[in-house]
Amino acid sequence: MSLSKNQTEAIEKIIKESVLNKLKNYKHETKHMPFHFRLLGKDRMALFSFIHSLNTTFGTSIFEPVAVTLAKNNFVEAQKQYKLGNKISETAQKEIQNIINDLSMRKDPDKNEEIKRIRKVAQKGKINKLKTVKVDLFLKDKDENIHLFDLKTAKPNIGDFKYFKRTLLEWIAIYLLENPSAKINSFIAIPYNPYYPKPYERWTLKGMLDLKNELKVAEEFWDFLGGENAYSDLLDCFERAGISLRKEIDKYFEKFK
Repeated sequence: MSLSKNQTEAIEKIIKESVLNKLKNYKHETKHMPFHFRLLGKDRMALFSFIHSLNTTFGTSIFEPVAVTLAKNNFVEAQKQYKLGNKISETAQKEIQNIINDLSMRKDPDKNEEIKRIRKVAQKGKINKLKTVKVDLFLKDKDENIHLFDLKTAKPNIGDFKYFKRTLLEWIAIYLLENPSAKINSFIAIPYNPYYPKPYERWTLKGMLDLKNELKVAEEFWDFLGGENAYSDLLDCFERAGISLRKEIDKYFEKFK
């Protein structure tokens, strides 16, 4: 087992409190769907609506705090919604656009090389002010390596990949402006593989992302944070939390029958 007793208890508490808080504040949609109601029942439709609503907040209310809880044992610093900064070099912005253009012309992505290019210009030229940029998850390891994570839904839209790439590179530029010698990388994290047991369809991300150095999916992500078998232990936490909540969830949806 990878997770300590304190970690499992803390994680299960996060999950249960998030679901109970959602139930407490949830306002069921009043949309009239007579065919669905007759076919499936109002209680099932209400549960479906609740699950959809929960999915929209899963990242911030569950995945992010759980990620911090997992990482605290293996990293010297772990923060969610970390304020990265609000300034970026205009020269770095131009270099990022050059990188995006190169990738659009089918150059293979190489994150290490891209970071070198940004580092050279991160403090050059006019400094532009931005709205404060927040990172979903900020980690610093014992060797002073900085890891920045953007947590995404399990099936991101193909059209968003260029935007994702720009975001990851801008994070690098923003941080290097104030910390020019920092050892840093940024990642897209996808919490689970919706194609399981088949492999994640990484080819959909190929072309913009350096799949080896810029993407962590399911076990890769959670085990990176919490150590070997963290993902498996985490699933057990969710199962135990779900079992303990079952009566309260069933009771809540009884009123829709």
